[in-house]
Amino acid sequence: MGDAQETVRKVDRGPGRSGCPVSRGEDGTWRVRGYAAAREVLRSTETVQAGLGIETVEKLPPRIRRPVLYQDGPGHREQRRQTARFFTPRRVDEHYRELMTRVAQEQVAVLRRAGRAQLSDLSFTMAIEVVRDIIGLTHSRPGLKRRLERFFPEEFGRPGLTSAHGLYWLVRQNMNWLRIHLADVRPAIRAHRRRERDDLISHLLADGCSDAEILGECLTYAAAGMVTTREFISVAAWHLFDDPALRERYRAAREPERLALLQEILRLEPVVGRLSRRTTAPVEIGGIRVDAGELITVHVDEVNADPQVVGDDPLLLRPGRAPGLGPGAAGLAFGDGAHRCPGAGVAVLEADVLLSRLFALDGLRVTGVPRVSFKDEIGGYEIRNLTVSLPARR
Repeated sequence: MGDAQETVRKVDRGPGRSGCPVSRGEDGTWRVRGYAAAREVLRSTETVQAGLGIETVEKLPPRIRRPVLYQDGPGHREQRRQTARFFTPRRVDEHYRELMTRVAQEQVAVLRRAGRAQLSDLSFTMAIEVVRDIIGLTHSRPGLKRRLERFFPEEFGRPGLTSAHGLYWLVRQNMNWLRIHLADVRPAIRAHRRRERDDLISHLLADGCSDAEILGECLTYAAAGMVTTREFISVAAWHLFDDPALRERYRAAREPERLALLQEILRLEPVVGRLSRRTTAPVEIGGIRVDAGELITVHVDEVNADPQVVGDDPLLLRPGRAPGLGPGAAGLAFGDGAHRCPGAGVAVLEADVLLSRLFALDGLRVTGVPRVSFKDEIGGYEIRNLTVSLPARR
């Protein structure tokens, strides 16, 4: 990608880099920017999950089973097979749509009463309510949203034992783990032991997981399903506010076309912009041999703008692009292969359920200047100060 390309991206991750689809950086990390090569990496059985704090997870005692995000191989595939039923299109439509609609209507009511609201608050509430139903966190004490905001702050510090700053973050994160365990996970486990339910916690209990293992899975799903969906909804709304023609197209469209439009926005603005894998055996990526033990980083934002796959003007929004995008119209924004996000359909639908109702409001507008911050380790972004408002009642 050349620097001079026209773009409508709201999130500036720096200039795109032209050149080889696969290259090796000065730090020894292999960097993948071509779509075909990226799919090879993500679908390879000779690569395993890297990054995402996996170094910390690997320090856990061997008796503690790792959350599914950090598993690979036959055990991981079996866990994904067993939990796939929670994310089928039929399940999403029959079990979660009604919940999404109710929560969206509640958020619209919040906006109507106050006259203005932070979109990040409305979208986070939406994501929390949907994912907690999938997980089974339905017996929490009041304040789950606040506890999650503390657990996933805008800026993370690095825990450690060699400085006051490190000690602060070590104590803070341990306290946050404890709060969520005591106020959310433990009450849910107790309720599920009394009466089995058709959700993730019941599945984990039936599989023999300990309380600590269930806590880890719950926080993994919270990060993957709540935090990222909040940002997806925010960036989609930002595009719709700034492009009147796109906004009117969205408002007039039926659901399938709206979903395709939202996925095109996500293709252009992937919430997680970096996916890392480590090779376990020599592999060939894009015609280049990569030895065992090497770290590979897939640059999703650049991969999703590969003109050989998405066509001309890859940095512009054009819903209905060529179907060469493999797993979906969002490209690799949800990953691919064994670790592809199972909740992709949930995230896109809940975004549409909320946004379609917000943009149906007469006089809806955005005030203030949205602020973007970054999570460098995953190439992710957070959007804040996107304030939506309605005309004052007369």
